[in-house]
Amino acid sequence: MTTSRRKIFVVLLVTLICGPWTELSAQRRTESNGREAKRGSVSTVTIPVTVRLPEKPPQTELQYVAGLAVFEDGEPQEILTTRGAARSPLTLAVLIQDDLVSSVSSEIRDFAAFIRRLPPGSRVMVGYLRGGSLQVRQKFTTDLERAAKALRIPASSTAVAPYNPFALTRDAIKRFESQPVGRRAVLLISDGVDISRGVESSSPSQSLDLQRTINEAQRRGVAVYSIFAPTVWGAGSSLVGNGQGSLNRLSNESGGRAFFQGSGAPVSVRPFLGEIETLLSRLFALTFLSTHPEKGFHRVRVVAELPEGEIIFPHGYTR
Repeated sequence: MTTSRRKIFVVLLVTLICGPWTELSAQRRTESNGREAKRGSVSTVTIPVTVRLPEKPPQTELQYVAGLAVFEDGEPQEILTTRGAARSPLTLAVLIQDDLVSSVSSEIRDFAAFIRRLPPGSRVMVGYLRGGSLQVRQKFTTDLERAAKALRIPASSTAVAPYNPFALTRDAIKRFESQPVGRRAVLLISDGVDISRGVESSSPSQSLDLQRTINEAQRRGVAVYSIFAPTVWGAGSSLVGNGQGSLNRLSNESGGRAFFQGSGAPVSVRPFLGEIETLLSRLFALTFLSTHPEKGFHRVRVVAELPEGEIIFPHGYTR
C-alpha cells in the first residue's frame, strides 16, 4: 500500500468515527424525548453503531470504510449525521449487581481505572442493583474522578439480592432521558438471572423484564456491554446458562457486547474492559430519517463495505 493511499484510508475512517458524513440542517435537529422528533410522515431516529476491527499487534491499522447505509424494515433510509467521539461525548452508566461473589471486590480498582481513562467530557453514572431498587451512588457527572470514587465493593450477600437485574437495569436506562442525545452506553456486571416470576422466567426467551429492558435500550439508543459474574447464592448450571444467554441477548440486541469466562467470575476483568474501551472509542451515534413513523417494532440493519471486521448495531427499536 502506498503512503498516499494509506493516508486516504486513515482519513476516511477517522471521518466515520469522529465527524459527520452528512450535516444535519437546522430544521432537522429537533429531537424529542432524547430519541426522535416527528415531522409529518417521517421522524428522526438515533442508534448506536460501532465499527469493530480486528486487533493487529503492535497496533491496529485503520482500514478504509465506505458504503455506509441504513435500512429500516427492509427499506433504505437517509443518513442525516454520524457523531463520533470528537463531536459527541460518551454518556455511560456503570451498573454492578450487589449480591455478586466476593471475588468481584478485587476488580473494583480496575473498574475505577476504566472510568478514569474515559475521554474528558464523558458523563458517568454509577449504580448498584440491590434489594428491589437501584442505588445510585453517583448521578451523571463529567467529573471522572468523582465517578470512580463512587464505586464500592459489592455487599456479596443474599440479603441485598435484587428482585431481578433487568428491571433495575431498565430503571437506569430511563435516566438517559435527561442526557444529551448522542453516544450512550451501559456497562453491566451481573449474573443475568431473572427468577422473579419463576425459574422458567430465567430463560432468555421468557423473561418479561429482559424484553422490556431491550425495548428501553433500543428506544433510547443505549448500547449495553455486559460482563457475567455469579452471585453468592450459587445458581445451578442451567440458571447460569440462562443468565449468560440473557446478558448475551440484551447486549446483542442493543448494539453492545457480552463477555463471559466459563461459568465463574472472571479471573481478571482487565481484558474485557480493554476490549470494551476499544469498542466505545469506535462507537458513534447514527441519526437517520425514518419513513416508518407508525407504532410497533421496526427492524434496523446497517451495512458498510468493510474488508475486515464488522458493524455492530441494535436489531431495531419499538416506537
